[in-house]
Amino acid sequence: MYNQILNPAKTALIVGANGVIGTNLINHLVSLGDWNIIGLSRRGGISSTNLTYIPVNLLDKEDTTKQLSSLSAVTHIFYAAYQDKPTWAELVEPNLTMLVNLVDVIEPIALNLQHISLMQGYKVYGAHLGPFKTPAKESDAGHMPPEFNVDQQNFLKQRQQGKTWTWSAIRPSVVGGTALGNPMNLALLIAVYATISKELSIPLRFPGKPGAYDKLMEMTDARLLAKATVWAATDPRCANQAFNINNGDLFRWNEMWPKIARYFDLEIASPLQMPLQTVMADKAPIWEKIQEKYGLEKHRYETISYWGFGDFVFSWNYDFFADGSKARRFGFHEYVDTEQMFVDLFDEFRRKKVIP
Repeated sequence: MYNQILNPAKTALIVGANGVIGTNLINHLVSLGDWNIIGLSRRGGISSTNLTYIPVNLLDKEDTTKQLSSLSAVTHIFYAAYQDKPTWAELVEPNLTMLVNLVDVIEPIALNLQHISLMQGYKVYGAHLGPFKTPAKESDAGHMPPEFNVDQQNFLKQRQQGKTWTWSAIRPSVVGGTALGNPMNLALLIAVYATISKELSIPLRFPGKPGAYDKLMEMTDARLLAKATVWAATDPRCANQAFNINNGDLFRWNEMWPKIARYFDLEIASPLQMPLQTVMADKAPIWEKIQEKYGLEKHRYETISYWGFGDFVFSWNYDFFADGSKARRFGFHEYVDTEQMFVDLFDEFRRKKVIP
């Protein structure tokens, strides 16, 4: 059972509460001070005042019903859950099923449901498939399926017909945040890669595909994303709209990479394409040595390094960015300097004793 209602008009259900996006959403809502917050994830979490964690398997309709059937006070659903699979086609069934199971249980009982926020990404534009139109706009044409982000949005659009609640679709670029145990944390992956490079006394080499080093790129700070997500969910102007949310600046790895190297007091050398999943697979003993040497927290190597995601991001030998002006036209004007974002995240990893 969730904690006593602080404000019956504002009860947020955060789905995917332990990920980079969900963690920052919770932190932002807590800072606002007038939300009741319920976090859903497989592993649950430690509850506190006006914040309750509930462990649930959304792929299991019976478990979803059992765990969530008392959540009648929910007014806003922030959906950021994700189930990873090896192929694009395999992603569709579990990720659509989780959303459908959740809405099937919550919508009938949450009589004051106001909004469902859906977290998406640039896969909507086909960014994962190859060179795509840039800057991508929310009004761009769709592409050949399968694509679970599109299926999820179509489900919400159809479900919302004739209802009083509204939806929004939030589309960040690669998200930068400090939450651990998340397979898509690029800043942490870079920090671990740099730390191991330093321990081995080798320069920090960009490991991506030829051409990726020179293309235009952007990111989305998880804290900025949290603010934008809550804004879109609570501003009536944003009802039933999709928004690209990015930091607001562009960079190329050929300029950012040397700055990252300087942060870690490393030299750089020419880019060298190498599959991180292969070359970093045997580095757990080195990481354990680093943890002992510097008194770091004992996070398991596999929980802080998802090298496949690095290979994916560093393979983009084409421009990767979207037009964020729609959010500004609708009233959201915050931005983040991406270089400073990396510094802040690396500093936070050090404070948390994740890296030396």
